[in-house]
Amino acid sequence: MSAQYVSSILPSLFQGASLTLQIFFWTLIGSLPLGILVSIGLISKIRPLKWILEIYVWLMRGTPLLLQLIFVFYGLPIIGIVFQRYDAALVAFILNYAAYFAEIFRGGFQAIDEGQFEAARVLRLNYWQTLRKIVIPQVVKIVIPSIGNEVINLVKDSSLVYVIGLGDLLRAGNVATSRDVTLVPLLLVGLIYLILVGICTIVLRKVEQRYAYFK
Repeated sequence: MSAQYVSSILPSLFQGASLTLQIFFWTLIGSLPLGILVSIGLISKIRPLKWILEIYVWLMRGTPLLLQLIFVFYGLPIIGIVFQRYDAALVAFILNYAAYFAEIFRGGFQAIDEGQFEAARVLRLNYWQTLRKIVIPQVVKIVIPSIGNEVINLVKDSSLVYVIGLGDLLRAGNVATSRDVTLVPLLLVGLIYLILVGICTIVLRKVEQRYAYFK
């Protein structure tokens, strides 16, 4: 195919990529803090709260994200809970990824030696001060590689929003491929995903270097 053809389909692919990046960005903004809160609940001594959160994590990790998207957009309206397509995608993605992040952070919290909590009590720090100033910075360093894997998965999982009719990058490529009977749009879609994943990888390495001072 000519360069003219490529230039003619790039605007629609970039428009789809814009939606993909929006889903990616807002999912991270919503799921990371929620994941930290859920992980704190998972290691708490409040048994009812712990059980509820364990069931939530089990459901989110035990069922496909695609099913969760379909359930939120097509299933919940049956009981009167209606979301617009974009909002439904964000709800499903945030709840799903928060569960994965919660398990990652839970493992990070459990890797911290109990002696550090005792030392914080000697310094008269309360529980939340201990978490914010001593524990969480160390936990972040521990979990960065695992978080990085999930972030990269999120870039690719964002393509699932096509199932509820959102015009993401993959949908734009599929439309162009079906219309023009050529694989060029899909090849360009793959290239754009590779670029996005490459950027995420570079950023994550910078974050790892930022926390490298923790020993």
